[in-house]
Amino acid sequence: MKIEGKAAIVTGAGTGVGRATALQLAGEGCSVIVNYSRSQDAAEEVAEEARQKGVEAIAFKANVAEDLECRALVAEAERVFSRLDILINNAGTTRGIPHDQLEEVKLEDWDQILGVNLRGPFQCTRAARSLLEANGGGEVIMTSSIAGLRGVGSSIPYAASKAGLNNLTVTLARVLGPNVRVNAVAPGFIDGSWLKQVLGDGYEAIKQHQSARAALGRVSTPEDVAEAILSLIQGSDLVTGHVLPVEGGMLIGSGAG
Repeated sequence: MKIEGKAAIVTGAGTGVGRATALQLAGEGCSVIVNYSRSQDAAEEVAEEARQKGVEAIAFKANVAEDLECRALVAEAERVFSRLDILINNAGTTRGIPHDQLEEVKLEDWDQILGVNLRGPFQCTRAARSLLEANGGGEVIMTSSIAGLRGVGSSIPYAASKAGLNNLTVTLARVLGPNVRVNAVAPGFIDGSWLKQVLGDGYEAIKQHQSARAALGRVSTPEDVAEAILSLIQGSDLVTGHVLPVEGGMLIGSGAG
């Protein structure tokens, strides 16, 4: 897909991967709704930065775990842009719980994490379906994680939510084809504020360990992941239902030792 002149929603776009993706889309001439649930000031700053690139951009509050709010988010895109070509299901949440601490996982952890990470992308995609199909075809990209491929990550509910998201990517690609392509990116360790909050004092040590494990010798940045997202949108129109790891070769390892 050629991005110039198109319109996009990026969920969870106030910070991190969402922010980087919204700005890279804007840089390619795509108007964008910068969705947020809590980070209003940050989202407004992203929208303003996007407008400075010459496109329409607004910040819009919606909790993707709530279906009515997903529908309101899509309705806003139709009101402002009269179209929707790209949906980036990026909003995510977690709670750091060691995997062996099973009793520490509460019902509210499952509800919150699955609600945002798995139910949210389904609800947003369902709400956006007719608009995405209206102008000759659209694109949906999920922000997943290698946690969903390897059963690792900040908590068992988080890993399960991303495994479910990978499956959802395949099933929605089948349902929405041939007019809408659905793919996912699966980052590994992302150097940024989100993981700093989750990992706390252990952040730097874990970052160094993950960098040493990666074949390319470093972890990803939000901008790296955003570039991968754009590559799926702008690349071959025959790619759908796939999960693209963006982890510096962490899955294959460095080969040392």
